[in-house]
Amino acid sequence: MNEILHAVFSTEGFVLGTLVPFLFVLTVVVFVHEMGHYLVGRWCGIGVKVFSIGFGPELFGFNDSHGTRWKLCAIPLGGYVKFVGDMNATSSQPSSEELETLTDAERKVAFHTQPVWKRAATVVAGPLFNFLLTIAVFAVLFTAYGRPVMEPMVAEVTADSPAAQAGILPGDRFVSVDGSKVQTFADVQRRVSGRGGDAITFVMLRDGKEITVTATPRLMEQEDALGNKVKVAVIGVVNNQEFGQPRLITYSPAGALAAAVQETGHIIQGTGQFLQRFVVGREDKCQLGGPIKIAKMSGQAAKLGFDWLVQLVALLSVGIGILNLLPIPPLDGGHLLFYGVEAVIRRPVSERMMEMGYRVGLLLVLGFMGFVFWNDLFGC
Repeated sequence: MNEILHAVFSTEGFVLGTLVPFLFVLTVVVFVHEMGHYLVGRWCGIGVKVFSIGFGPELFGFNDSHGTRWKLCAIPLGGYVKFVGDMNATSSQPSSEELETLTDAERKVAFHTQPVWKRAATVVAGPLFNFLLTIAVFAVLFTAYGRPVMEPMVAEVTADSPAAQAGILPGDRFVSVDGSKVQTFADVQRRVSGRGGDAITFVMLRDGKEITVTATPRLMEQEDALGNKVKVAVIGVVNNQEFGQPRLITYSPAGALAAAVQETGHIIQGTGQFLQRFVVGREDKCQLGGPIKIAKMSGQAAKLGFDWLVQLVALLSVGIGILNLLPIPPLDGGHLLFYGVEAVIRRPVSERMMEMGYRVGLLLVLGFMGFVFWNDLFGC
């Protein structure tokens, strides 16, 4: 019995070692996302009926002075803000008959009776707050710990690698990658890692002269910092202490904020690039995972330290923000698509078209959820 309790409740066990870190990561990301909707909605004068973390049966909650029900529900795989006039948790457009059931006071603060710019601002605030969370996390980490970097040097070239075939030699220094200047070895890795199979132009500095070469990165299975097997595009160059001359960049709070914005931009760009390549079948399907994979990564990050867990929050927050901006109802991007059409044609999209959009979008979302669950359980 003691062995079972230890396996479940110790920091190496399921509850404290995996479940608690997973709930922490997911709850923070969901709370910030929904808080974006809530704060901007309230600022726009929209009434809020429910702020929920999780779905399903309510575990506990309370009503605030504005009549909003704040609650925590049993299924912690998301959350929602339900505005006045919403007929369900996805804020889908109510029918004219449903709007007529509202009182005059409710119509004034109902979500769907607001100008299109207020509705769009409220919807986009969720993903925006996800990006702001990532910026805040990196700003704090850069201020507290700085950032270790290495010079963009080549210490070794793997035999028969794309770099060797392109003529890159030990002692070369990367100047630019596909026209983008690089300052650190991490800059090179970032611009290469998501480009498997793409011909990339490198400008190298050799003996004081710049030369231009072209190499096509190959996918290679590596182990990331959390111990997961991932496929990353590489050209076959290695840096080391002697050539890379590692150093620590320290930041003032303002400098850390600027660096955090830049780092978040890189992550957004890389994630968007991955999704584009994934859609056309150029990325490994096992790179996408669902709740089970996130739970596993949360446990792995927690074992490395709280700062690793917070970094996972930042990375997941970007992913949630980008996914929610996809133009698919009932995601935030689907709402924004309808509002954009409404702004152009100067009238709401017809109920029939919106209903069709929501049905198709819901099938796509459910299909994606099924895909990542399959990856978690059987596919990878």
